[in-house]
Amino acid sequence: MPDFQNPLTFLLFLIIPLLYILRKLKLFSRISFPAVLSDWGGKPFVWEGKAQLILSKISKVCVIAGFVFAILALSDPVISHQEKVYTSLGTDVVFVLDSSPSMSASDINGYSRIDAAKNTIVNIINENDGIRVGIVVFGSDASVFVPPTTDHQAVIKRLSEIKIGILGENSSIGDGLSTAVYHLATSSAPNKCIILLTDGENNGGTIHPETAANLAKSKNITIYVVGIGSKGNVHFEYEDPVAGTIKYGDYNSNFNSASLRKIASLADGRYFEVKTSDELIKVIDNVTKKENVVQNFTYRIVKEQLYDKFLFWAILFISAAWVIKRLFLNEIV
Repeated sequence: MPDFQNPLTFLLFLIIPLLYILRKLKLFSRISFPAVLSDWGGKPFVWEGKAQLILSKISKVCVIAGFVFAILALSDPVISHQEKVYTSLGTDVVFVLDSSPSMSASDINGYSRIDAAKNTIVNIINENDGIRVGIVVFGSDASVFVPPTTDHQAVIKRLSEIKIGILGENSSIGDGLSTAVYHLATSSAPNKCIILLTDGENNGGTIHPETAANLAKSKNITIYVVGIGSKGNVHFEYEDPVAGTIKYGDYNSNFNSASLRKIASLADGRYFEVKTSDELIKVIDNVTKKENVVQNFTYRIVKEQLYDKFLFWAILFISAAWVIKRLFLNEIV
């Protein structure tokens, strides 16, 4: 229920009964001239326009509704709600997401590997409002899609824009990790970690993954590695973001667990393998809980202005009344 910050405006509602009383007392009425419409000795004119009568009543209702909404708009309606505001930093988490073609394989409960990863990140964001989240995407190249931020809606929006093959068809894991380290190194957050989500081996880029892991270790950044998908023969299919053509095929999904485990070990993290959505959510949830720190926070009152919404309905009803009177009833207004 909205609050009205200018309630004295409601006195304008008295105009409606006042007009009614003035009409009854014939102190304020329309100017009219009596006229008899009939032929000499013929049948007098009889109004048979039921549709026009209904439209006339609808137009009056629209005028009254528009008047009511206009007054409500002038009364400055707002909805107030509490918003949690953190006064201290928590954990900075950067998700490093593989966008190579193999991530299009739909072996995670019917979802592609990349969609399962994106859905899990959204789920974690919605359940952890205090953490700062960043996104790094890698293929043949690596790019920061979102630097660590508490604007979780911006992160979710950017996640939706990540497509298979957007940065090439290779897997530059080392470049992706080093890019994430670079953006976390200057952070003053008490906890900083990287969560690498991939289904492949490093086969591109200029930085070796173990070099990136050692760099993370030197900056007190923990790396957790999640190997996504089943092993063996899998089918992949995706739309090439450059050519716009559909690419598909089968390949042997057999990523090197030892190399991924080594990356996590060098940066004091852990390696996980997941084959279902539930496993993926559980792993990421456990990691974020482990890395989470206690944060100080306070509450503030946030007011959402509703003036424009009420004004919109006022204009809509008044416009509807005008259209009915002018175009259907042929009245001059």
